[in-house]
Amino acid sequence: MEREQTEKKYTWDTSDVFPDDEAWEKEYEEVKQLTDFSSFRGKLGDKQTLLAFFRKEEVFSRRVEKLYLYASMRHDEDVRVAKYIAYEGKMQSLYTEYASSVSFFEPEILSLPEELLRAWAADPDFSDHDYTLSRLLAQKPHVLSEKEEKIMALAGEPLGGFREVFSMLDNADLPLPVRKLDGKKTQITHATYGLVMRSGSRQARKTCFKAYYGAYRSLINVITSAYAGNVKKDIFYKNARGYESCLSMALAGEDVSPAVYENLISSVHAALPVLHRYISLRGKILGVQRQHMYDIYVPLVEEADISLSYDEAYEEVVKGLAPLGEDYGKLLRRAHDERWIDVYENTGKRSGAYSTGVYDTHPYVLLNYQPTTGELFTIAHEMGHSIHTYKSNAAQPYAKSSYTIFLAEIASTVNEVLLLKHLYRNTQDKKLKKFLLNYYMDMFRTTLFRQTQFAEFEEIAHRKAESGEPLTRENLSDAYYALNKAYYGDGIAHDEEIALEWARIPHFYRSFYVYKYATGIVSAVSLARAVLSEGKPAVERYFRFLESGNKTCPVDILKEAGVDLTTRAPFDAAMREFEETLQAFERLQSEE
Repeated sequence: MEREQTEKKYTWDTSDVFPDDEAWEKEYEEVKQLTDFSSFRGKLGDKQTLLAFFRKEEVFSRRVEKLYLYASMRHDEDVRVAKYIAYEGKMQSLYTEYASSVSFFEPEILSLPEELLRAWAADPDFSDHDYTLSRLLAQKPHVLSEKEEKIMALAGEPLGGFREVFSMLDNADLPLPVRKLDGKKTQITHATYGLVMRSGSRQARKTCFKAYYGAYRSLINVITSAYAGNVKKDIFYKNARGYESCLSMALAGEDVSPAVYENLISSVHAALPVLHRYISLRGKILGVQRQHMYDIYVPLVEEADISLSYDEAYEEVVKGLAPLGEDYGKLLRRAHDERWIDVYENTGKRSGAYSTGVYDTHPYVLLNYQPTTGELFTIAHEMGHSIHTYKSNAAQPYAKSSYTIFLAEIASTVNEVLLLKHLYRNTQDKKLKKFLLNYYMDMFRTTLFRQTQFAEFEEIAHRKAESGEPLTRENLSDAYYALNKAYYGDGIAHDEEIALEWARIPHFYRSFYVYKYATGIVSAVSLARAVLSEGKPAVERYFRFLESGNKTCPVDILKEAGVDLTTRAPFDAAMREFEETLQAFERLQSEE
């Protein structure tokens, strides 16, 4: 439907950001005058000047964030509207101008005596910025001169182009064909591929799978060049800043111990026999003589989907998250009643779902709700992000409010786990119980095992390039194929097309990002189990986590919540949860 046809209560209220476009444009013109920070150059060694710099930067950033939030939300309501496309373009230009203007900051601050910076980090006047100053000190060996930093900032846009190249190939130029699927001529698209893999006949899945990967094969040389260029970009930054490896540079950027990455890989490898058991069980239940990669997305339990209206689904989410307490429930109600959420699909609306928000507004959620189980969990997931943002903003000063990407997927996944366990406990329907167990096992397979497989591939590709080995379609595909065999085992045929799966993953253009999905579900499983088994003490620890923002190292924030990722304990606990879920499914299956 057109947006005007959507009932108002199911649309988000952007007037909480700016009352209208005229107010946005007036604010934009005022903020444009604030991008010049040159008056601070050469004077940051004076305490009061540095404090004044931080104050001006905060005022500027908070106003810019609101401008960008409004522009992006209005654009996503209908991506065809030229006015809001232009708004976003203006904001990108403003950010570029600002980044260039403050490029002197890090080189200048780090040219100051180390003792002075350490003293300021301990000074109560800098309490909002103590972690920022300590992180700058840690990065001191890798920060360049002012002139070099300005060049690095200017290089950011052209060196970031590989991601845009892949996006254009993937979304505009990929030659996806028309194929006959279940007797009907069908245009293969990214959306139809996902749908057919979950619900088509086996022949349709096979046909769609081969056609889909055939399209990537036809562009594999260009995609290889784009990905190899992206890896070379990482190596350029690694060499320029003097890091040992691209992985160590990525981990240092978020203050994450290498032990976390090592524990993830080793624990997943130790648990692969359980994944192989699950994959073999899938083949038996599907009744296929030889399971293929195009069979692994088919639900093992049919016709058990939970189909609820949006308001019913939201109420179920509120009930499922009741273990988090009354305060959490009140925030969920506020989000529903005060129009934080844009619910339904409309013509031109951005697809998918996300949570967004800035320090001076409440969070917002974009949905494209349909009455399915997956969409029920999407509500819980996005509200997890939103309430994490809300609690961090409320508890922390602006400078410490934005939690890192490393922590970003934890609260959302805690919500999914709690909702699933609520639904499971409150049904006697064995089919629905099996459906939910299958849903949970596939969460582990796709979010823990598959993302770790992706993370391993990234590490292998970067190591090859760092050692001087050219990245080619052959060695990248061979590396990915070998990983796929190791992860999925002998209970499935490793179709030759799956060797090309690396070529269709957009996240590979944000290097060493995907492992955070895996550590996110590991952390979430431990936190959810604690909430359900311990009650109030665990809930209080969890709320401290939600309120922590980026006040200190993200690994330490998790430790305070009871999850120490520098040990194997939470990883092994997540693997046990996966195995226990598999055992529960096997017991129900044996009763039939």
